[in-house]
Amino acid sequence: MYERFESLVARYEELGDALATNEIAMDPERSLKLLRERASLEETVNAYRLWKSLDAQVTEVTAMMHDESDPELRAMAREELTDLKGKFEAADTAMRDLMVPRDPRDAANVVVEIRAGTGGEEAALFAGDLLRMYTRYAEKKGFKVELLSESEASQGGLKEVVIHVTGFGAWSIFKHESGTHRVQRIPTTESQGRIHTSAVTVAVLPEVEETELEIREPDLRIDTYRAGGAGGQHVNKTDSAVRITHLPTGFVVQCQDERSQHKNKAKAMMQLRSKLFDFMQQERAKTEAASRKDQVGSGDRSERIRTYNFPQNRLTDHRIGLTVHSLDLCMEGDIEPVVQAMQAAERARLLAQETPN
Repeated sequence: MYERFESLVARYEELGDALATNEIAMDPERSLKLLRERASLEETVNAYRLWKSLDAQVTEVTAMMHDESDPELRAMAREELTDLKGKFEAADTAMRDLMVPRDPRDAANVVVEIRAGTGGEEAALFAGDLLRMYTRYAEKKGFKVELLSESEASQGGLKEVVIHVTGFGAWSIFKHESGTHRVQRIPTTESQGRIHTSAVTVAVLPEVEETELEIREPDLRIDTYRAGGAGGQHVNKTDSAVRITHLPTGFVVQCQDERSQHKNKAKAMMQLRSKLFDFMQQERAKTEAASRKDQVGSGDRSERIRTYNFPQNRLTDHRIGLTVHSLDLCMEGDIEPVVQAMQAAERARLLAQETPN
């Protein structure tokens, strides 16, 4: 195990040396790639260095305890060793957690699709609430959120909305949000105070590089049209919005956020790559033994993963049995405790798989 950590430290230092060269500095694309790789190693390297430092301190203090010539020094060493052993055990646990295989796409950007399900206008209103929750949370994490497309409902909610979240580690945070989100609350139009139940589906897809997935031009039908919604007079005068249909699968993506048709096409293609990659992953999983059933959530769009009960101010994640009584704060974007609990559950599952019986 320790040989593996030594090799990671060596790679981390090698990347640091490479990034300091003029050759890399003059190549922004390569520089960014190396920076991302180095950033992905930083937590592991720091944990291992801390572990080595504490291990050396424990060895040194243990030796002091055997110094027969100074009883006072031995007493101090004994007291210090108790504290050091606690720190060493914590560092050892943290380091072993880092041995868990990581999702190679954890650092990737994501496309988040939110669609109103059962419940009519109330579902559409909750889709808008989820968009706000995710946007606020992403911004708190320092991520950038771009609106790719949206379809508004008559009462001010959203039938469908697609956003692009960019920032290192976006996939590691948002990937557990895929599934059906159920909401229980009293609609503003409900005169008798009855609680209504509705649902919204969320699909989170990792951004996929062009080089990772080839899409044949003959397989595409590309339509342009005039964008609707907010944006002033300009959007109604030019056919800048782009809709792309992937003929073999029937997948349709669209983008109307930019004034440039070229930029909208590039963003729509990015969405399509993500959808096709996700489709391929899902198909592959169906043919594998254990198919994802043992995962923290299968990613199945029909799986009910969470309930938002407004009268009780309660959020419940059914996959890990987590309940928090601070739904009001969660809806304002304070979902870090939920995200961390999901990530911890994933690490525990993977660690259990790695640990021999």
